[in-house]
Amino acid sequence: MAKKKVAEEAHAYTPGLKIKKNTIAKKLRKLPIPGEVFFTVGSHTSFESVVAKTMVPGDPHVVKAADLLEVVPADLSHYMKKKEGDTVSKGESIANYSAFFGLLKKSVESPIEGVVESVSDVTGQVIIRESAVPVEVKAYIPGTVIEVLPQTGVVIETYAALIQGIFGIGGETWGKIVIRAKTPDEILSVDKIDHECKGKIVVGGSLITLDALNKAVKTGVTGVVVGGIIDTDLIDFLGHEVGVAITGHEELGLTLIITEGFGKIAMSDRAFNLLKTLEGKEAAINGATQIRAGVLRPEIIIPIPEEVEAKEAVEELSSGMKAGTPVRIIREPYFGEIARVISLPVELQKVDSESFVRVVEVQLDNGDKVIVPRANVEILEV
Repeated sequence: MAKKKVAEEAHAYTPGLKIKKNTIAKKLRKLPIPGEVFFTVGSHTSFESVVAKTMVPGDPHVVKAADLLEVVPADLSHYMKKKEGDTVSKGESIANYSAFFGLLKKSVESPIEGVVESVSDVTGQVIIRESAVPVEVKAYIPGTVIEVLPQTGVVIETYAALIQGIFGIGGETWGKIVIRAKTPDEILSVDKIDHECKGKIVVGGSLITLDALNKAVKTGVTGVVVGGIIDTDLIDFLGHEVGVAITGHEELGLTLIITEGFGKIAMSDRAFNLLKTLEGKEAAINGATQIRAGVLRPEIIIPIPEEVEAKEAVEELSSGMKAGTPVRIIREPYFGEIARVISLPVELQKVDSESFVRVVEVQLDNGDKVIVPRANVEILEV
C-alpha cells in the first residue's frame, strides 16, 4: 500500500502558475501565412524588432454585374471596362451598358477599392478583392534567435524573470515597470495614476478601481498589473461581459493583468516583491488568456542582465505536486489562497458535488489545514 501511495504522489501533476526570478523564456513568432523572415539564427532582437512580414489578401466582394446591367452572363465581357488584374477605386465604373443611341444607360460601380480578381461569363458575377493588408510580426521580447522557420517565423530565447497571472485583457506591449503600491494589499486608486505613468507598466496591490482604469487609459499607461478587480468594474470597462473565448484582442488602450482573481485580493508576496525588485526595468506584457481547451496565461516577462544570465538563469520545468509544493487554490471556497501541499491521499473522496475525486491536503498561509480537489489547485513555480 505504501508503494502505491508513493507512485500516486510522484505522478500528481497540475498546471503551473509561474512566478520565477530567473528562467529561460522562449517565444515562437509566426506569420499567419508564408512571407519574409528578416532574422537569422544568432541574431539579437529588441522589443520592437520586426522579425517577419507578409501581405494578407483582402476580403472578396461579389458584384452581380450581369444582373445590374440586365444582360446575359455570356455577354458580360463585352461591357466590362476593367479586366482581371486591374485596380479599381471605390465608386469607379467597372462596366457600362448603352442602348437606343445612348438614351438607355446603365453602369456598375465598384463597392470597394481593390483589384478585379475574376469576371465570370457563366454566373455574370465580378469578384473584386480588397487590397492586401501588410502584417508584421514583432519580436515581443529582446533576445537571441535560436531557430528560423523559413517563410514562417522565428523562435526567440531570452533569460528573464517571469510572472503569470490568472486573467488578463489586451495584447502584447512593453514598457518600464513602475510601482504604485507600498504593500500587496494596497488599492490602486485614481490618485496614484499620474503623468509619470505614461508609457509605463503600473503595478498596484489588491485592486484597481474603475476610475483608475479609465484614468490610466487617458494618461497613456501601457499596462496595469494588480491582484484583483471587481467583476462589474471589468464589465463596465470592457463594455460587455467576459466570454469563454481567448482574450487579448481587445483594443482598450492598455493591457491589464490580474494576478490573483476577481474581487479585492492582495497580490501574492512572491509576485509583488519580485516586481518591486525589478522596478524601472523594461518588461514585455501580454494579457491573452484562455481557460478552456488549452490553458493560456497572461504574462509579464522582464529580461535580466547578461551577468545574471550566466550565473542564475535556469530552464523552466513543470514539476509534480509533492509534500511542500506551493500551490494556489483556484476555486471557491478558498479561491485565491496560497497554500503548501501536506499530503496526496490515494483514495478517492466525496466532495460537495456528491462525486468522488482525487484530493490534496494543503495548509493555508493562516495555518488552517483543508482538503480540496486536486483539480482546484495549480502549482506555483518559483
